[in-house]
Amino acid sequence: MSTFPVRRNTIVISVTLFLLAVFAWAGWANWEYRQQAAVRALASVSRAELVATPAGNSSSASSASSLGYITPLQGRMAPAFALNNLDGQKVPLASYRGKALMINFWATWCAPCKIETPWIVELRNKYVSQGFEVVGVDTEGDDLKPDDKAGWTKTKTDVSKFIQQEKIQYPILLDGDSISVPYGGLDELPTSFFVDRTGKVVAAQVGLSSESDLEAKIKKALGSSR
Repeated sequence: MSTFPVRRNTIVISVTLFLLAVFAWAGWANWEYRQQAAVRALASVSRAELVATPAGNSSSASSASSLGYITPLQGRMAPAFALNNLDGQKVPLASYRGKALMINFWATWCAPCKIETPWIVELRNKYVSQGFEVVGVDTEGDDLKPDDKAGWTKTKTDVSKFIQQEKIQYPILLDGDSISVPYGGLDELPTSFFVDRTGKVVAAQVGLSSESDLEAKIKKALGSSR
């Protein structure tokens, strides 16, 4: 059997061509992902009403930060509800009347919620002395029946673990799915509604935004432009 010597530069060229092919494929895959993300973003925008943020109120370089979501609940009283906390106590929204609120719908499996939560914790601690509070509403989407003890035990365990990991000190309520309809369906998480001291919705946030955007909406709920 005859053999053919392979020159070192031939191997180098082959490896180089292979790497170039890999990089080209990766570039194409990244472009394809960005295209799909853009389509999803446009679809999301089409379901919401977006308005330009007044000049000077946007601190982000992103063009998306200059747009704000306008909820149909804008200017209306936040829909009343009463949900259980982890101790099984029924907590009505009305018990927070007189405070500026951020009603934050989230879930333990929601990756953007995990990014947003440390911002919320920090902002809550910053403004709580001014009469601000966060009401976290867990929205797992499991459609658990009241008598599903195993399901509720798992949910409570997951929520308790999340609270400990994120060092959450604000109240967390369960079964947010049961009040999704009056709050617009909650098609995306996280979704937050900002309520002034009289109980009216003054702003909303659908999806992940930025800490500065959340803070601006908190100030709006507090009636402050500082």
